[in-house]
Amino acid sequence: MKKTVLLLMIISIISSIIGFFREITLSYFYGASSISDVYLIALTIPGVIFTFIGSAISSGYIPMHTRIDKEYGAAYSQYYTNNLINIIMVFCTFIVFLTFIFTEQIVLIFASGFSGETLQLAVQFTRISIFGIYFTALVNILKSYLNIRDVFVITGLIALPLNLVIISSIVMSAVFAIEILAYGSVLAVAVQVLFLLPSALKNGYKHTFVLNLKDKHINKMMLLALPIIAGNSVNQINKIVDRTIASQVAEGGISALNYADRLVWFIETVFVLSIITVIYPKISKMAADDHFEGMKTSIAKAVNAMNLLVIPAMIGFMFFSAELISFLFGRGAFDARALEMTSAGLFFYAVGMFGFGLREVLSKAFYSLQDTKTPMINGAIGMVVNIVLNVILAYYMGIAGIALATSIAAIVTALLMFISLRKKIGALGINQLLTTFVKTLFAALTMGVITKLSYEHLITVVNDIVALFLVIFAGIILYSSLIYFMKIDDVDVIVHTIKRKFARE
Repeated sequence: MKKTVLLLMIISIISSIIGFFREITLSYFYGASSISDVYLIALTIPGVIFTFIGSAISSGYIPMHTRIDKEYGAAYSQYYTNNLINIIMVFCTFIVFLTFIFTEQIVLIFASGFSGETLQLAVQFTRISIFGIYFTALVNILKSYLNIRDVFVITGLIALPLNLVIISSIVMSAVFAIEILAYGSVLAVAVQVLFLLPSALKNGYKHTFVLNLKDKHINKMMLLALPIIAGNSVNQINKIVDRTIASQVAEGGISALNYADRLVWFIETVFVLSIITVIYPKISKMAADDHFEGMKTSIAKAVNAMNLLVIPAMIGFMFFSAELISFLFGRGAFDARALEMTSAGLFFYAVGMFGFGLREVLSKAFYSLQDTKTPMINGAIGMVVNIVLNVILAYYMGIAGIALATSIAAIVTALLMFISLRKKIGALGINQLLTTFVKTLFAALTMGVITKLSYEHLITVVNDIVALFLVIFAGIILYSSLIYFMKIDDVDVIVHTIKRKFARE
């Protein structure tokens, strides 16, 4: 598992760097403006609409397919996959139809601060971008299909063509016509399908037209998926609340939150999603075999690995929020006002990074047990916390308050899910998890203080960008040394594995 996770992290780093260049490109040409806000809302609307069922597919499909394959064989699991695809395509057509009828009303739900030309442009963009849900559905199912067959590299690479197409569309929109932004978002997802399809065909997938709404496995998956849809709708409602309040707080507020969120999401994608992608099929199989001890061990290792990687990034973002935003976005149309809003957003989003990661890991543990209600209930509590805090903190802190509310809600949700999982499958080794967390946090804080003091000294001697790179490099070495000498179990295992590898060579 460790080798696969490491490979996926490398792939994710490359893909995420290109993905982050996409945000840099958008900020260069459009800054934090009404146009960038419109573009992001046009991407958010189909994303949110499809997430209601997309995450249900990726979370419910794997455990159900695994059980069908075990009990009925490969032929029936292929039938199940094709039936699911065709049903989802019909449902997507229904969504597109409704979106065309109620476009303006939907846009105002997501961005109540839009009006006049900004609102009309958002309507136009949304009517184009909504067609992307067809391809998003196929991507979700094909990724899950390949992951069941231990094909992780191809699925890990699909962000590359997506980001390259979007970057090209942003540049071309600035040169030719602004509508290319919306068309590019649809083309980007379509290219992902073309990227995955050859590998799916190679691994046994063959599409046939079947549409059986009464299939008991589809119905069971849908019943299991309803709480997942409700649970994920909680996350999407949070996003809607965040963005609609941001549209009222400041022009460009949606963009500022997006840029900050993408930096946090970069870390989550590289580290957390790489771990989840590998562990989810494994714990699903353990759950199907009632192998709960192995499942608990895998979950604990995933949580420890997530903390070891995410917490130092969290501290780094908090200590260097302004410097990082200035380095990454501080050019072109990205002005001082945008810099201030985005760096404040990054600081307070960073507060909840370990909460975001823990929530994702634990939700997959529940889904592998085919328990979709518990994440929904805990997520609903987190949603209430987020909405209440959004209204209060946005009033006093502006954009920064929206980010802080999201972070606090994520931490509350993660802790509730941890307590619920412990009740369901037994002790998860809380003492060892807490010990690793405290040691990791101490090492990260030590790194943060030392690197910040070093940076303040270095900028009087060298260029601020050079100083930033020097302290990042020094911080990685310092943190690695600290966690090694603090005798953290998972670090010892990694070091021992590396030593054995070099000894053999």
